[in-house]
Amino acid sequence: MPEETTERDRLTVPQGLAALSLDALASVAYGPEAIVLVLAVAGSHGLGFTLPVTIAITVLLAALTFSYRQVIAAFPNGGGAYAVAKAHLGRRVSLVAAASLIIDYVLNVAVSVSAGVAALTSAFPSLYPDRVVLCVVVLALITAVNLYGVAESAKVLIPPTVIFVVAIYTVIVIGLLRPHPVTAPTHVGAATQSVGLLLLLKAFASGCAALTGVEAIANAVPTFRTPRVQRAQHTEIALGALLGSMLIGLSVLIGRFHVAPNPTKTVLAQLTDASLGHNAGFYVVQFATVALLALAANTSFGGMPVLTSLLARDHHVPHVFALRADRQVYRHGVLVLAGAALVLLVGARGDTQALVPVFAIGVFIGFTISQVGMVRHWRLERGPGWRGRAVLNGLGAVLTAAATVIELIAKFGEGGWLVFLAVAVLVTLFESIHRSYARIGRALHIGEVPGPPVQEHSLVVVPVGAVNRLTQEALGTALSLGDEVRAVTVVHPEEEGAPDADAMLEAWQRWHPDVPLTVLSSRSRSLTRPIVDHLQELAAAKEHDRLVVLIPEMHLPHPWQRLLQNQRGVILDRAIRQHTDAVICRLRFRIEVPR
Repeated sequence: MPEETTERDRLTVPQGLAALSLDALASVAYGPEAIVLVLAVAGSHGLGFTLPVTIAITVLLAALTFSYRQVIAAFPNGGGAYAVAKAHLGRRVSLVAAASLIIDYVLNVAVSVSAGVAALTSAFPSLYPDRVVLCVVVLALITAVNLYGVAESAKVLIPPTVIFVVAIYTVIVIGLLRPHPVTAPTHVGAATQSVGLLLLLKAFASGCAALTGVEAIANAVPTFRTPRVQRAQHTEIALGALLGSMLIGLSVLIGRFHVAPNPTKTVLAQLTDASLGHNAGFYVVQFATVALLALAANTSFGGMPVLTSLLARDHHVPHVFALRADRQVYRHGVLVLAGAALVLLVGARGDTQALVPVFAIGVFIGFTISQVGMVRHWRLERGPGWRGRAVLNGLGAVLTAAATVIELIAKFGEGGWLVFLAVAVLVTLFESIHRSYARIGRALHIGEVPGPPVQEHSLVVVPVGAVNRLTQEALGTALSLGDEVRAVTVVHPEEEGAPDADAMLEAWQRWHPDVPLTVLSSRSRSLTRPIVDHLQELAAAKEHDRLVVLIPEMHLPHPWQRLLQNQRGVILDRAIRQHTDAVICRLRFRIEVPR
């Protein structure tokens, strides 16, 4: 593939924001609301802490943004927390980081899609009974776009991203200029709880859901155009600036307009109503929010396939996850992510609140591991300015560790323990796959110099069904492979209308291919049993060093035509592998079907 074509399929900074940052940007639709929902139990006094809690989250965001900017420079091959932990904290810790990030990626897809559909069904209540179907449709569309190519999906996502960001900033700016709200929002009721440290920590933990997705850019550095590191760093800084300013702006409006939770109207919708009024602008913001929440799943589709490709190269997941399609797409990673998210969406019946309790825990585990690993990285490297970089990552490690503990305390009883179970299962699976590859490597003597090749006397057996072009091609190939070639066919004498042994032998003699034909009879109408028995007899005779079975198959030009084939090759392959030691060669011959 030409280098220019490869680069064209990679990301620019605007495309990187659209492809890898929607998760974080869209979180302004539910992050501030999550804080308000917790603080509202303390009445108006509690809601007065919305801005301080948001500022604390923004400080953590700033630390993460600059920390991950350093991760991008230090690990330009991507992988984020996994790559950092693998280099400096050991293989087992790196697998914990990878497992936690994979869980977060899957949850992000499920939560983003269900939240987008929930916003849509809120606008059109008649669609609510079909929310699961809508979730599946939205997930299928996003998956299809990502299978087409990450750069192509980013181009599609740029317009809705720009519209959403402009819409949010419009709400903030106009809201700050208004002395009074256009539409009065819901006001808080009487306090049922006083403001205490535990309440503030719970509000902080809930609001930290807005920080998921910050790490996705560092995980997917290889998907950027050259210079990859600089483009990825610029994208990370742009994300931090946009997200931080929007979170603080909306929190200021919440305090300015005294917005409280409403069971039928989101906090963002109330702020939009108060700033713009219930007009066309209101619906633009709402539909932009619906679109971006649904599309925020694209962050995971940009990050997780790259992470699984790195795991595959380290032999922790099947190697097929490291294969790229024509448009730089890790298709197997995309499909597995979509499948896992589909299971969660169907299992939760499209209910966002059923998924939220375990959301963000996994990513904060990865945050902490990444920051600790970077401190060790700078201590070992000791380049110019290493102390300042180590202090920055050390601060990030302290803040993210504290946030992780808070997340666990606040959400453990609501399902957070499931994250621990899932991480343990994934790490065990990674270790098992790694051990299997190690055993396979020892069996292949990888790393050793093998002895010289030895030519052996081989017999090639070709199962045939009739005298036709496919048989001709198969025998021609077999004659070039082995010292001796024999054809074998199975007849069913008790099957009405089936060719008998005499007819098959007569047709073979008329053709006269100079290859002997063995006719096997099967009264049980089995295809595989007679051939397997015949191969076992040949192997027991020990007249040849190697027994090879060449199974010919047609490759028809159209998929619908291939559905018409009898799949005899697959059946024979499975039976021969299971019951003999023969070497199997399946050859697909391209057959052009005339119109």
